[in-house]
Amino acid sequence: MNFIEELQWRGMIHTMMPGTEEQLAKEMTSAYVGIDPTADSLHIGHLVSVMMLKHFQRAGHKPIALVGGATGMIGDPSGKSAERNLLDEAALRHNQDAIQAQLEKFLDFTSDAPNAAELVNNYDWMKDYSFLNFIRDIGKHLTVNYMMAKESVKKRLANDSNVGMSFTEFSYQLLQGFDFLHLYQEKNCKLQMGGSDQWGNITTGTELIRRKTGGEAFALVCPLITKADGGKFGKTESGNVWLDRRYTSPYKFYQFWLNVSDADAEKYVKIFTSIGKEEIESLVAEHTQVPHLRILQKRLAQEVTVMVHSEEDYQAAVEASGILFGNATSEALKKLDEDTLLAVFDGVPQFSISKSWFASGIKAIDLLTENAAVFPSKGEMRKLVQSGGVSINKEKLENQDEVLDSSKLLNDKYLLVQKGKKNYYLLTAE
Repeated sequence: MNFIEELQWRGMIHTMMPGTEEQLAKEMTSAYVGIDPTADSLHIGHLVSVMMLKHFQRAGHKPIALVGGATGMIGDPSGKSAERNLLDEAALRHNQDAIQAQLEKFLDFTSDAPNAAELVNNYDWMKDYSFLNFIRDIGKHLTVNYMMAKESVKKRLANDSNVGMSFTEFSYQLLQGFDFLHLYQEKNCKLQMGGSDQWGNITTGTELIRRKTGGEAFALVCPLITKADGGKFGKTESGNVWLDRRYTSPYKFYQFWLNVSDADAEKYVKIFTSIGKEEIESLVAEHTQVPHLRILQKRLAQEVTVMVHSEEDYQAAVEASGILFGNATSEALKKLDEDTLLAVFDGVPQFSISKSWFASGIKAIDLLTENAAVFPSKGEMRKLVQSGGVSINKEKLENQDEVLDSSKLLNDKYLLVQKGKKNYYLLTAE
């Protein structure tokens, strides 16, 4: 597999330095991507560069994931409007371990293949490096004029002339350049990859390598992923879409991909999966014929959910989706854990009720008219029950006077009422 050709048809190359393709054709090459360790999980914004490393390894080259323990203590000005909060070493180490566990789903770290992936932390080579040595060995090789000309610096100074930019942040590109120099010298790493907003920082590294060693290194960046409507990719109303289920449940993760637009699905299926070119072309053609079936979105959601979580999580997410939109059974509903249940029915009308009513039992008609106003009157409820239009926990209510007790509660807490085909209500017993 030719790495550059693979990335080109997938729409994953924004810019690369001349000679990059020739270097990769010449020998097995090591390349690295920097990952910010300010959280103990990656989010889907990280996935583009992780997929670059995955394709890089598939093409026979050696991927290096660099966790920025040192640079994470400072903060990268690229694309940021303010300085970030700084983390201590214990928090950074915890985040590094969590990130490695996630990366292992994409990259082979453990085999004895010569191109097995490596994880490194720049804190390991920065922590004992004195400031005096740094400005003498590194700082003297790059002029302030060179550093000021970088787009990220110019933008930050233009946008925020009142606050300005601290020396700490200004020095970030020097530190990132030093990372590249270190990996070049210690691990023969000749390529750095990242998002297009990193171009300035990455080329500072190639320039530092050239000036300090006379050697040649390369840069390749992918476009920043946006949505077809111009909105920010990977953000929802509740924030980032995370890879860790504690922050984004597999169901919500699956739903994110399932709900992207047709134009985005066609773009994302190339970027976020390893499906081959011919199969993607076939999927796109099929989708174009019957767009309402959302073939592309379903396949995209399947591939990414299985890759990040598991086949079981994917199947559970599909089943959970069917509860709201299909003819799912009460058994499927009872299998949902609390987080998924709340995610599935997020946005439906909700009522708080007293759990004590279920201890001795309460008539359905009293509960759903007097205690939770699902129905405006008992007469209306009777009519709908008689025509078979009311379900509780996906089971048809045959008699409006049926007594509901604690055994009816899902997760010992919830009752799902369905009125007609599409109207759901979630009752929470507390």
